[in-house]
Amino acid sequence: MKDDPGVPDEVVRRLSGVVQGEAHRMLSEAQLAPDPARVAEGWERRFITDGTRLDEVVALYEAAGFEVCADPIRGEEFPDDCDDCQLLGLLRFRTIYTRRPRATRRGIEADRPEAHL
Repeated sequence: MKDDPGVPDEVVRRLSGVVQGEAHRMLSEAQLAPDPARVAEGWERRFITDGTRLDEVVALYEAAGFEVCADPIRGEEFPDDCDDCQLLGLLRFRTIYTRRPRATRRGIEADRPEAHL
């Protein structure tokens, strides 16, 4: 839409705001936040996927050269009042985290000017 010259910038801005607002209405900050332990280990949270797509997602990221981790959904990612949601989520969904392989991460870190101080 943004590249479409027929759509005014104001419309794009307003629609983007609506989409972001809806995402935050449906998902709390806890649901959107990555696992701090994973982040500390260099992992990046990608998204939550259904178990039926898990093998495909893992294979695609690995083919692109990433390490992949598929964690069960954390308890704080569920509404407190929905036990069925928690059970279904734990059984069926995974949060996908990726990171570059260790050798690649070392190479990137070595290229940073602050790494030579």
